[in-house]
Amino acid sequence: MKLLSIAVPCYNSQDYMEKALSSLLPGGEETEILIVDDGSGDRTAQIADEYERRYPGIVRAIHQENGGHGDAVMTGLKNAAGLYFKVLDSDDWMDAEAYPKILDALRSLADDPVDMVVSNYIYDKAGAKHKHVVRYCHALPQNRVFGWEDTKSFRKGQYMLMHSVIYRTRLLRDCGLTLPKHTFYVDELYVYIPLPQVERMYYLDLDLYHYFIGREGQSVQEQVMIRRIDQALLVNRLLISAADPCGVRDERKRRYMLNFLEIVTAVSSVLLIKSGTKENLKKKEALWAFIEKENPRVYKTLRRRLTGRLAHLPGRAGRVIVLGIYKVCQRIYGFN
Repeated sequence: MKLLSIAVPCYNSQDYMEKALSSLLPGGEETEILIVDDGSGDRTAQIADEYERRYPGIVRAIHQENGGHGDAVMTGLKNAAGLYFKVLDSDDWMDAEAYPKILDALRSLADDPVDMVVSNYIYDKAGAKHKHVVRYCHALPQNRVFGWEDTKSFRKGQYMLMHSVIYRTRLLRDCGLTLPKHTFYVDELYVYIPLPQVERMYYLDLDLYHYFIGREGQSVQEQVMIRRIDQALLVNRLLISAADPCGVRDERKRRYMLNFLEIVTAVSSVLLIKSGTKENLKKKEALWAFIEKENPRVYKTLRRRLTGRLAHLPGRAGRVIVLGIYKVCQRIYGFN
């Protein structure tokens, strides 16, 4: 069995995928790199095949009809032979210093695997002098196996995303993870759905994942997100339906899951407000109505929190206040 499987979903990635792949090659024979060519129309398929030819036993090229990012992740998971599983988007890369240390830790945990390994990620924003790093050292114990009872409160903007987690492969398969086809922002589902089954964790205060922001047309750019708001809303609804945090026994896990739903719903609400259209303001109301109907307990929790109250401030003045707070958060946390 391999130690770590890394799925690299690729769609028309010829201009940048080799940087991602090169950052993974130092893992050697203990790792497998699963390049999932998601129906690309450029040279992505040829580059994937060339890497498989040059690095047999390490790189595997998988070709499929276009199904979107989530479908490519699921294809990678289906083919994974590693004890642990991670996703690396084709325009991101692993840190050269942190990656070997992460592999050392996974190796030390191989005989008694944990459910989730956490490390830091870097907002590698094009043109930004300061690269914001999301760390978890105030919330998670370092360099030891721990449970939710050992965690502390997460700060705003400090949630665990796809970039920061390595899951045990079997757990991802056993939790019933499915990601919708032709849908952006499914990374939120990927990291959230397994949480009810996550008990044992391990955190390393290492800046492993370089999350590149700034490529033209990138899905996380604000205007692109507004154009694709219906896909973000679909994911938001699926998150509400996927797992009920109110039914989770562990108080700290339950609180973390509720906080995760809160921030996702807040971002959806803000983007709908920011678009400035009457249609999207109606979609905001429809989203909250869905949450109330689907899970009244979650709705009551989210609605009475500050973000829920802000999302419902009435009139133009209320919307101006919300957007002002959002702009401040952008500067502090470096997202979008």
